[in-house]
Amino acid sequence: MPGILITPRPFYLAEQSAPEEAQYAFGYEITIRNHTDGDIQLMDRHWLINDANGQQTEVQGQGVIGQQPVITAGQSYTYQSSVLLKTPFGCMRGSYTFRNKHNEQLFEVTIAPFALAIPHLIN
Repeated sequence: MPGILITPRPFYLAEQSAPEEAQYAFGYEITIRNHTDGDIQLMDRHWLINDANGQQTEVQGQGVIGQQPVITAGQSYTYQSSVLLKTPFGCMRGSYTFRNKHNEQLFEVTIAPFALAIPHLIN
């Protein structure tokens, strides 16, 4: 939907990673900006997470981090979460389902793919 901007900011969690055991932890911060003239509620999430070996994990569920936040017109909502990969590089993509608080209609917003990579791995 035009007017909903989703901005991911991934980062490597070195202190939670164990490269010798093929465990690479990544955090990501998501900011959702509501540039529409109505209030929306984040209802569901759907993520596809891929590592460099081609292994894909699908995550679906209600809300994010146990919440289904209402984002009023002109405001934003930010949260952080994390994921564990078996490789030092991967990517995530997905979508959120929102509810328009005015007319109760559901709509989906796609989240473009973003890289998960340890620092300096990719130029």
